[in-house]
Amino acid sequence: MITEAGAGAWPVTLRSGDVTVRPLSPADAAEWRTARQRSAAWLRPWDATVPPGGDARPTSFRSLVRRLRRAARHGAAYPFAIEVDGHFAGQVTVSNIVRGSAMFASVGYWIDVSYAGRGVVPRAVALVIDHCFATGLHRIEVAIRPENSNSLRVVEKLGIREIGYAPRYLHIDGEWRDHRLYGITAEEVPHGGLITRVT
Repeated sequence: MITEAGAGAWPVTLRSGDVTVRPLSPADAAEWRTARQRSAAWLRPWDATVPPGGDARPTSFRSLVRRLRRAARHGAAYPFAIEVDGHFAGQVTVSNIVRGSAMFASVGYWIDVSYAGRGVVPRAVALVIDHCFATGLHRIEVAIRPENSNSLRVVEKLGIREIGYAPRYLHIDGEWRDHRLYGITAEEVPHGGLITRVT
């Protein structure tokens, strides 16, 4: 079951059973830091890094939230926190939102290692993609490192098909890394939405 609170595309809260996705907030700081510290070794191989010559200034959680909220106000991103039974468990971010003739966006996600393997991420991602399609976007893409078997299982469970391969696509864990690209369009989602594939 999906319930929504809020008008329009953003801000919005989405629910499926014990999983909730809602706007990332400055109030998440302590739980976000705890989750990132607990999961540091597990997430390191998949985390974005700054390439040589990039802006390597440290970013606080508060400045991250401010930047993402500013992007959300301009319709360029939707930064969601994932909760399980009311506890912070990770993040799903819709980014690179393009309107006009494209109606396109990218989705990225991470989960606290203590919630891994419980089907939380597929449900959270399904809720977010369903919301994106319900509010007018037409195409969503997910880029995944070929070695990231956990992330690959997410798109497999959701029936999101592979559409390409991008050599040296993103700077991850200190190097430019190849990614497999997955995509889904609104026409590929049945009336019940993607959430019906994982509930």
